[in-house]
Amino acid sequence: MSRDDYPPASMVAWYEPMQLLRTGISVAVSTILGRNSDQRIVEALEPDSLEYFDYSVDDTNQPRREMWIDYVADAGDGFNSTYAVASAVARETLPLEDPNAISHVTQRGRVLVFGGDLVYPVASRDRYEQKLVMPYEQALPASQAPHPDVYAIPGNHDWYDSLVAFTRRFCSTRWFAGWRTQQRVSYFALRLPHDWWLLGTDVQLDSDIDAEQVAYFKAIAAMMTDLSRIILCNAEPHWIYAAKYADLAQEYAENNLSFLEDKVLSRKVSVFLAGDLHHYRRHSDGFEHHKIVAGGGGAFLHPTHDTDVRTLPGLKPEQPYRLGCSYPEVETSRKLTRRNFLFLATNIWFGFVAAVVYLFTCRAVPADIAKLGLRDIGEVVDRVFCAVLCEPTALLWVVLVIAGVVLFTDTHSRRFRVVGGISHALAHLVAMVLVGWGSVWLVAHWQLPVVLHLLAIGALVFAGGWIAGSLVIGVYLFVSLNKFGRHGNEAFSALAIPDWKNFLRLHIDHDGALRIYPIGIDRVARRWRSAPTGVTGTTGPRLVPDDPAATLPRLIEPPIVIPARARSQLTGAGGGRVTSR
Repeated sequence: MSRDDYPPASMVAWYEPMQLLRTGISVAVSTILGRNSDQRIVEALEPDSLEYFDYSVDDTNQPRREMWIDYVADAGDGFNSTYAVASAVARETLPLEDPNAISHVTQRGRVLVFGGDLVYPVASRDRYEQKLVMPYEQALPASQAPHPDVYAIPGNHDWYDSLVAFTRRFCSTRWFAGWRTQQRVSYFALRLPHDWWLLGTDVQLDSDIDAEQVAYFKAIAAMMTDLSRIILCNAEPHWIYAAKYADLAQEYAENNLSFLEDKVLSRKVSVFLAGDLHHYRRHSDGFEHHKIVAGGGGAFLHPTHDTDVRTLPGLKPEQPYRLGCSYPEVETSRKLTRRNFLFLATNIWFGFVAAVVYLFTCRAVPADIAKLGLRDIGEVVDRVFCAVLCEPTALLWVVLVIAGVVLFTDTHSRRFRVVGGISHALAHLVAMVLVGWGSVWLVAHWQLPVVLHLLAIGALVFAGGWIAGSLVIGVYLFVSLNKFGRHGNEAFSALAIPDWKNFLRLHIDHDGALRIYPIGIDRVARRWRSAPTGVTGTTGPRLVPDDPAATLPRLIEPPIVIPARARSQLTGAGGGRVTSR
């Protein structure tokens, strides 16, 4: 299939039954294979794997005085959201206005860095072509010399095919739309002007790096000077997870990534960048160190209010990292959760799963309640309870239903998993009793043959389960997220919100200061039209918004400035290409 033949992709319907089944199988298989056959070990055996890429000098081997870099993470979901970001990244110049109404003019990056999870729901060659390559080719079909380069680190979704599609696309020295790929393995080091470095790690599926990567980055660290500063890109914001989940904090403290950051790179890391959470959030120690989550490259929006992570441990106890900005704002995020009350409307086919479970449960419990009305509710409860306890098949089925719901519950809190899971399961069981009772009571008043009588009850239970089951899970997700800060991923993946996208544009200026421009798109276009001839040029975006409700890119907050240090006198070699160790 030609790439132009791929239709624009819709946002992933995560709760569609077949999608759940396919994703579950892929995740299970990749987890088993990933833990027992680590592709990174094979990569590390390549003879040239200890190379870095030198952008501290230009093509004439003269020191490069300044440089622009673009950072995009969590792309490759719906076309509208992915292309909205891609078309903004692709423009040679992008004027922006910050919240203080101050204008800034930014330039397309000499380098584009993808920060993980480049395609959803699971990686494959076709999905990369349709969901990532095609939107970026529409945004930048070609470029002029000096051509921009692209580097990528994989996230867990890229690993679900054991990194096969990712390696083919980014580690084979080929073009990616108008950008050139350069890397040969799934992690890399870029030497930048003024003794800045950008390092990209591959944490695979276990949120950790392998020993070969530690050795590689040790070798890179040995090349640095005392004045070197690092921009470190990880696929996951472990600082958020460690603050939110005690079990992950302990796990991080004992892994290779922690050793790399705390021992090998020491205090040289000025900026931590990560995706995985599909929003923008920045923590700062108030000096020259920042931890930034910028996972708004195209995937569904994640909430920013699901956890009150306002402070993080700093380099010194008296200098913790404090929350500087969230996008969207916490209150906006909280209001968006209300859309889960319309779970059925946004995830209509998930109702089929609920309907089947409700139907099987009602059929498994042989309670004689057809002639009981609202005044007999106590008798209804008594008969249903007795039927469950006295019928082994019914008891087994109800236990399985409760267990399945509990297993769905957030795994990082045992207390919440038990209390929240059982409460959620009981809500479904109550709804099942009401749906089943109402169905048999209603049909009991109809004069129908036995076969039609049974079919009518089954149809009513099925329809009632479709509606009630969806409503219960929507309410559960709303309460879990807004009251307990749990199920942020499940609640917002159900909403599949394409808006509030973001990416970063970084600029190392002539003096060596680093400016980070966090760029947001509040509402992406739902319709596009061909760009007028001459408006964007022969290498600019092919499509422009045809949606008056769409918003222009803007700065989420004023540029983040890390001041220059004393200028390093070291120069590199290689003219911005591969430089051997």
